[in-house]
Amino acid sequence: MKLSRRVHLLPLVCVLAAAGCRQDMHNSPKAIPLRESVFFKNGSTARPIVDGTIARGTLQDDAVFFTGKNGTADADALPFELTAQVLDRGEQRFNIYCSPCHGPTGRGDGMVVRRGYKQPPSYHTDRLQNTPIGHFYDVMTNGFGAMPDYRAQISPRDRWAIAAYVRALQLSQHASAADIPADERQKLSQPAPTEGRAGERNR
Repeated sequence: MKLSRRVHLLPLVCVLAAAGCRQDMHNSPKAIPLRESVFFKNGSTARPIVDGTIARGTLQDDAVFFTGKNGTADADALPFELTAQVLDRGEQRFNIYCSPCHGPTGRGDGMVVRRGYKQPPSYHTDRLQNTPIGHFYDVMTNGFGAMPDYRAQISPRDRWAIAAYVRALQLSQHASAADIPADERQKLSQPAPTEGRAGERNR
């Protein structure tokens, strides 16, 4: 009798156990990116960005810094202090991104041009000598003619550093002895020191 009762109770126990095994946690409501949604009317889990949303770290609250312009005119000065570190950074970035076309001195004779790419104008023409520094920043940001934009590759501050270095290149090609400080002129007049093996051979 006891065995018979157990046999008859077994299906009931199974039914009760199955009823207690719910899938709420396994099938919990959640939004999975790029999957269909039954919650939103358009059936899409991905929601449009709210108007006016700005990603953290991308607020462009300084128009001159981010556009290179004062209103509609090219900015005529750096939006931050010019230092030796800024020029060093500009030289480094220029050699990486600009010299393949513009050449190491900015004359438009870079290695890519020698292999058939359209030659850019020299930085040392009268027109570009007299162009405000913001023009170079704007060209790097938006491109110009055959030159593509570099806004994705070069950060805004590095674009300004490059523009400052372009100005330094222009000054270097048109500088006179009078533009060099007196103590530096004295160094230039002295013979270069000999070092290493070359110096040993001269002994």
